[in-house]
Amino acid sequence: MVIVSPFDLPRPLHPLHSILLAFPLPLFLGALLSDIAYWRTFEIQWANFSSWLIAGGLLVGGFALLWALINVFRSERGYRRRPLAYFAVLLVMWVVGFFNALVHAKDAWATMPEGLYLSVATVLLALAASWIGYSGFRTGEVE
Repeated sequence: MVIVSPFDLPRPLHPLHSILLAFPLPLFLGALLSDIAYWRTFEIQWANFSSWLIAGGLLVGGFALLWALINVFRSERGYRRRPLAYFAVLLVMWVVGFFNALVHAKDAWATMPEGLYLSVATVLLALAASWIGYSGFRTGEVE
């Protein structure tokens, strides 16, 4: 029988933090899909959709990033590795998303292919941040 202290288990996210974390992945994924649509059709409206979706992902992702920073300082001294990794991935996601927004602020014809590459990177980072963030939920009883 292994005895595990409650501090060894990952702490679940606060419900409001979970809601904030739920937005960046689908918004950045929508931006990636609209970038792909623009790459295929060259309809300028798809580039506009991408810009707005990226802006939304940055807005909500910024609040999730702020909450993650607070969690880093609130975590126990010996158990900061996971919150710090989560914060770092969210920070890199936000910075890459910001550069993606700057690329999408250019003329629609000038956004390709850099905007598409940055959208892929942002989606992968948002997926990693969501994975790290949501994997902190306790799924069962420890025996």
